[in-house]
Amino acid sequence: MVRLLINVDHVATLRQQRDTLYPDPVLAAGVCELAGADGITIHLREDRRHAQERDVRLLRQTVRGSLNLEMAVVPSIIDIALDVKPDMCTLVPEKREERTTEGGLDVRGRAAEIGKAVARLRAAGIAVSLFIDPEEASARACVDLGATQVELHTGDYCHQGPGSAAASRELARLGKAGRIVVDTGLRLAAGHGLDYGNVGPVAALGGVEEMSIGHAIVARAVMVGLDRAVRDMRDAIDRGVRGAHRE
Repeated sequence: MVRLLINVDHVATLRQQRDTLYPDPVLAAGVCELAGADGITIHLREDRRHAQERDVRLLRQTVRGSLNLEMAVVPSIIDIALDVKPDMCTLVPEKREERTTEGGLDVRGRAAEIGKAVARLRAAGIAVSLFIDPEEASARACVDLGATQVELHTGDYCHQGPGSAAASRELARLGKAGRIVVDTGLRLAAGHGLDYGNVGPVAALGGVEEMSIGHAIVARAVMVGLDRAVRDMRDAIDRGVRGAHRE
């Protein structure tokens, strides 16, 4: 079964828009887990545009499944991670002007910096995932950096029309990079831009163990409620996996 981690950043974004105490991403995380999520992802940005340090610390106390902290390779955030000790840290690129994460880490150009961060986190007993574009060289580089897991950036696939030739090409690209990750002995995850209509084919890729999804679930929750939105995504992932097994 492919594990589903739900990113509650967009719940925090809604709260920060009015600087209120609600909606609380910590409470939302509890609903997600009760509805079948295997864990929770939250991104603590340098500018604190959505998640706050308070959220991360409370989630560490309340999440019963896996807690994944997304973060830039920044000393101050690494220090917080070392103190909070989430189950996993996913290292991602971060720009102040971006609305959401754009592209994967430059794991070759920033190898020394990333390797040092990975070593610090691993020494504290924290698993580390590297968020990369689905490129062969990047996938191979993650082994040398000491990562536990690789999360493939699915944004380019998600931006294509469902069922289009371009989507098929991007899916094949994800599959090729994923095979390299699995063959090198690392765990394979996927995320970014996935929704109810496009998640199935990615879940069906060989070796995918985990998916991190946020915006689509929170957006659907506005219409049908968070519990239903989580269960619907769980069903969409499972259908994709079952379809792959029938082929």
